[in-house]
Amino acid sequence: MQTDNHKTVPRGEYPRPQFVRDSWMSLNGEWDFSFETDSFDQKIIVPYVYQSKRSGIGSNEECDVIWYRRNFVLPEDMQGKRILLHFGAVDYSCRVWVNDHFMMFHEGGHVGFEMEITEALKAGENTVVVRVEDRVKDLEMPRGKQFWKTESEGIFYTRSTGIWQSVWLEAVGEGYLDHVHITPDLDHMKAEFQYEINGVVKAQLKTRISFEGCELAALTVDTERGEGSFSVMLDQQLLRNWNFQEDLAWTPENPRLFDVVFTLSVDGKVVDEVTSYFGMRKISVENGRFLLNNRPYFQKLLLDQGYWRESLLTAPEDEDFVKDIELAKSMGFNGVRKHQKIEDPRFLYHADRLGFLVWGEIAAAYVYSRKYVQRITKEWMAEIIRDYNHPCIVAWTPLNESWGVPNIKDNVEQQSHSAAMIYLTKSLDTTRPVISNDGWEHTCTDLLTIHDYEWKREVLEKRYNSLENILQLCAAGRPLFANGWEYEGQPILVTEFGGISYQKGESAGWGYSNAESDEDFAKRYNDVIAPLLDSPYVQGFCYTELTDVEQEINGLLTYDREPKISVDIIREINEGKWQG
Repeated sequence: MQTDNHKTVPRGEYPRPQFVRDSWMSLNGEWDFSFETDSFDQKIIVPYVYQSKRSGIGSNEECDVIWYRRNFVLPEDMQGKRILLHFGAVDYSCRVWVNDHFMMFHEGGHVGFEMEITEALKAGENTVVVRVEDRVKDLEMPRGKQFWKTESEGIFYTRSTGIWQSVWLEAVGEGYLDHVHITPDLDHMKAEFQYEINGVVKAQLKTRISFEGCELAALTVDTERGEGSFSVMLDQQLLRNWNFQEDLAWTPENPRLFDVVFTLSVDGKVVDEVTSYFGMRKISVENGRFLLNNRPYFQKLLLDQGYWRESLLTAPEDEDFVKDIELAKSMGFNGVRKHQKIEDPRFLYHADRLGFLVWGEIAAAYVYSRKYVQRITKEWMAEIIRDYNHPCIVAWTPLNESWGVPNIKDNVEQQSHSAAMIYLTKSLDTTRPVISNDGWEHTCTDLLTIHDYEWKREVLEKRYNSLENILQLCAAGRPLFANGWEYEGQPILVTEFGGISYQKGESAGWGYSNAESDEDFAKRYNDVIAPLLDSPYVQGFCYTELTDVEQEINGLLTYDREPKISVDIIREINEGKWQG
């Protein structure tokens, strides 16, 4: 961890591991704080929201406006350079000042943003002030599982207001690399790069690619307009000791990553250097099958809300991301559907390196309107652009269970919104399938995903052993397709099911069916898993859910990440090997 004034900085790891620079400074830690007015009469620990215990406040007080203030002194090695101020995520909108200079307004509570603050800085101590607005009862605002009432209930949880991901400063030169989108081409053993440069027009960009310390390729391009694209063939001679598809393609079982170093020079002088990585990984749908690297792949996912008892949407520490992934893999799962949450890039980094599939999803709003469409579209585009390079992400889910589009079954306007989100996503990313409305009432979806909380084994066996029966399913009274749309042979996955409640410890709550003992829980779990494994039509599932969350006790783990029954039993059931 970094240190700030000789104090340990919470969440002090580099916040953006897909695009790393050496010269940076964490602003996590203690900030001045206040409700409603800029009195700054309290202290808060960033990046934890005031509703969480980790923040040092732990209040569920309803407040639409909050204020933050933090003083900082630039380290000597960052002085004299251009300085960027980054916010990982601030829920929901905010205004930022540096030394009383207004810098930026940002709307959208789930994706980060940055601003250059060089001209506002002065020698010695500097001050950043943030005013956050988060209207508690605004249901046109993407909010996910954050409840608009004071106390949690049902499927909704404690709100998160304000800064909930890392804040940091970064020093760059006169010219710097703004971003690079990397597209692997597994079939032709090459990678395509699309870049933009800030601050200069004419420059040289050198790209070096290596694997396990062995340099595979190096290419320098001259740019005349500050942006461009190029492809790099991976040296087949250097790769001759490996079978490309078997040994070098990224999978959950074999998460190989290629390291990249970008060096930007102007007139022969290095002005910026960034390290990154990518995975050679291909997702496709062919002849009604979901394929990973051109081969059918059965997805065994967990619904993951991404909440923690003491810190809510923010992981207590970076190691907690790793723990969740390792526990899930130990139980025989190969990924998660991040539910109603755009997750911290640190989680995606660990999923990349540990081998863990992720379905990207945005937090829903609950009232359809033009304002809602503008808000969710803008933030959805930002998520796709931010997370495009992560090999772990294998699907995009812009809508869930008709939230925000409650009349989509018959309403042409809301159907058009669903279809537009599909095509908008594909206009930014052609490499991943897109789900139109996860659960039911689909439009032009790439995957047919179904939510089904039936718990009787005999019912599930009959339902999923026949394509006709599957397509007639009307879970929660909702048909699988909106009026005017129909099944066209898409891969079928059951992406919410199970939800078996089992109380361990003092935390009471609810689930979709109830287990009374370890043995009963194992049997009930097997009863919902086995029919999906045996079905000739189901190509994957997503079990509800990884952990208990507040009043929900339907996790395989408790809220404190303790397994409710042996992880070995869960793995055996997931592999179809449990003898009972």
